[in-house]
Amino acid sequence: MNTHTHNPIVVQGRRHTAGFSLIELVLVLTIISVLAAIAVPRYAGALARYRADAAARRVVADLDYARQLARSSSTSVTVVFKQVSDCVTLQGVPSLNDPALEWGTDLSAAPYGADLGVVSFTGTKVVFDGYG
Repeated sequence: MNTHTHNPIVVQGRRHTAGFSLIELVLVLTIISVLAAIAVPRYAGALARYRADAAARRVVADLDYARQLARSSSTSVTVVFKQVSDCVTLQGVPSLNDPALEWGTDLSAAPYGADLGVVSFTGTKVVFDGYG
């Protein structure tokens, strides 16, 4: 029968067993906590900037699509900003997913998670004529 026993390591007359001491564990946990306290706020700020940037790019893309659609169809296309529901819609333009619905972007949904704050132009809509 082969039995294995744990042999302690003897260094300069002292017995040491393999493992970590409580002080070493507390020290490592303290270092990890400090690093996490520094990293988490930075990550949250970077995530908020990313979401705001993605929402702004989406609004620009919707405006560009409305302009291109107005030029190609020689009709006017109206883009409406709905602050209450945080949505941007293209009036009379069918959605790609469901032609029964209007084209729209919900900026409060993922991945944007944004609030449509202040619309700083006259009214809450932009109209592109047939010339774009």
